[in-house]
Amino acid sequence: MRNIKERQILVSKGTIFDIKKFAVHDGPGIRTTIFFKGCPLDCWWCHNPEGRHTGIEKLPIQENRNRSSITANKNAETSGKEITLTEIMRDIEKDLIFYEESQGGVTFSGGEPLMQIDFLTSLLKNCHSNGIHTLVDTCGYASWSCFESILPYTDMFYYDLKLIDDAEHIKYTGVSNKTILSNLEKLVQHDQRITIRIPLIPGITDTDKNLKEIVKLLKKMNNIQSIMLLPYNKLGEDKYRRFGLPLRTGKLLAYDNGNLEAIKKRFDALNLNISIESGHHE
Repeated sequence: MRNIKERQILVSKGTIFDIKKFAVHDGPGIRTTIFFKGCPLDCWWCHNPEGRHTGIEKLPIQENRNRSSITANKNAETSGKEITLTEIMRDIEKDLIFYEESQGGVTFSGGEPLMQIDFLTSLLKNCHSNGIHTLVDTCGYASWSCFESILPYTDMFYYDLKLIDDAEHIKYTGVSNKTILSNLEKLVQHDQRITIRIPLIPGITDTDKNLKEIVKLLKKMNNIQSIMLLPYNKLGEDKYRRFGLPLRTGKLLAYDNGNLEAIKKRFDALNLNISIESGHHE
């Protein structure tokens, strides 16, 4: 196993809410996934509500006293911790052999990693200088200057497309999609490796209109590597109950294989690798 080169130690630290080791669904090979805290979107279906707000927070854990009421437990769960560049790089260094043998690397997710652009850039630079494959998983809502600053150090992007209609995007995520779509076009123009990820939320993102508009948009773009369909996963509802948060989508039915295959066929005309990532949703 090769040694990590002397690091570019910068005065840099950030806030994360999780580190997942030996991840196999967050990019090629075996990976370490770093979950940055804070997101500029407020998606109704978010499966990481504990990662939406910036900073460290205490989330009261709710418990059912009876069927008609939910009361707060005395316990609370801390979401988020401050961590330094050196601490994360030491953690990454432990798994170098696994990255090398599987052609894996490190994925920066969230939340939204671009919200902590200086910390993200520092980590990407250190990984890049040591030959570690890097992937940034982004909602795309950031200034283009943030993207420009990380392009030299990012090997691959996972890029979310949720809703093409701007009014619906504002309703269900809290922000306009104009910046998101503009940044995607620019990434394509800069010949970046991009996988589009589409969360399938029943009655919201999986409508005939929305899927047609996504296909129409992607037909105009070169350099898209693949498309990942992310079916809604009901397991995320447990977090909303646990933290006493409102489930704005209401209870949704899970997809069956027939539904998913029908949706997948809609993208056949793009001649791209289309995968259904069961067990995931954004």
